Amino acid sequence: MFIILRYLSKQLLISMIAVAGILLLIFMSGRFIKYLADAAAGQLSADVLFAIMGYRLPGFLELILPLGMFIGILLAYGRMYLESEMTVLFACGMTKWQLIKLTMATAGLVSLLVGFMSLYLSPWGMQQVEQIFVDQSKMTEFEMLVPGRFQSLRSGERVTYTEALSDDKREMQNVFIAERDEAQGSIAVLAAQRGTQLVDDKTGSRFIVLHQGARYEGRPGELNYRVIDYQSYGVKIAEPAKEAKRGKAEAIPTKELWSSDDPKERALLQWRISIPLLVPVVALLAIPLSRVNPRQGRFFHLLPAMLIYILYLGLLIASRKSLEKERIPEWIGMWWVHLVFLITALGLMFGPDWMQKRRVQRAQA
Repeated sequence: MFIILRYLSKQLLISMIAVAGILLLIFMSGRFIKYLADAAAGQLSADVLFAIMGYRLPGFLELILPLGMFIGILLAYGRMYLESEMTVLFACGMTKWQLIKLTMATAGLVSLLVGFMSLYLSPWGMQQVEQIFVDQSKMTEFEMLVPGRFQSLRSGERVTYTEALSDDKREMQNVFIAERDEAQGSIAVLAAQRGTQLVDDKTGSRFIVLHQGARYEGRPGELNYRVIDYQSYGVKIAEPAKEAKRGKAEAIPTKELWSSDDPKERALLQWRISIPLLVPVVALLAIPLSRVNPRQGRFFHLLPAMLIYILYLGLLIASRKSLEKERIPEWIGMWWVHLVFLITALGLMFGPDWMQKRRVQRAQA
């Protein structure tokens, strides 16, 4: 039996890792592109992008691994049915209960891993991400500059470019700044050979001091532009936000959720517990759904199986929303969804045998 367990576990894990890897690449690519756009717009420093993605990784995995487990069982067992390996195993004396136990051994390990990420690792990662965002919000426009790139910074009405920037971000070379005045409908363009940062000791305000340049100001389409040559010219840097926004609920530690009376936080607690519970239930569902007829093809069973998974996850999300709005009592919560699909899985697994036994009994009677 140990040899069979090792073989089945290997097949499941290979399929699950392959599926989870592809899904993780898709999800993280989309999120990374969003953060990359924020960095290009000057809202984030490029140095923190990989740190943010690293901290967000557990949050992606806790949702991807249950789906990877579900599809992994469908693919692995489906192949074994097509190649008659399952037929051989059942002919050698393996029962459905033994197949369930062997599958649940692997699913249990995955469930523990998902539970650790859902209850502890993901909230901790979100806390680190929120702290990075707070630190970024305290940075000035000058500190957000990237050499060789036109950037529209937090002020919204200013585009800044610098050809080179010192390592301590105190001095710029070949600076270009364009500012728009919406009230006057004018545009001011400043060009300078270099720029430095200056802090006013009295007010604490920060300025970019441009040296050896010129300022061009006027309205587009008109000829009355004003040109000012200067040796030094100060441009105020927009002040960073003094108060950080309230962090996301996903960053709240699970320990705090247990003692909370807020309906949204209680619903979040049930959601975090439901994610690891999802793994053994979908694993049990996948066992009968993976059974295929060789004439139907290897992937024929994937569509109805995925529809069942989407329905399962959709009902969990709907139950969470209902809990947040106190439409259903907490003791019902999301547990009824797991119970319904557990009964469905057992019905799919043993229902045909029970019906066959009933037909035999009726025929004998």
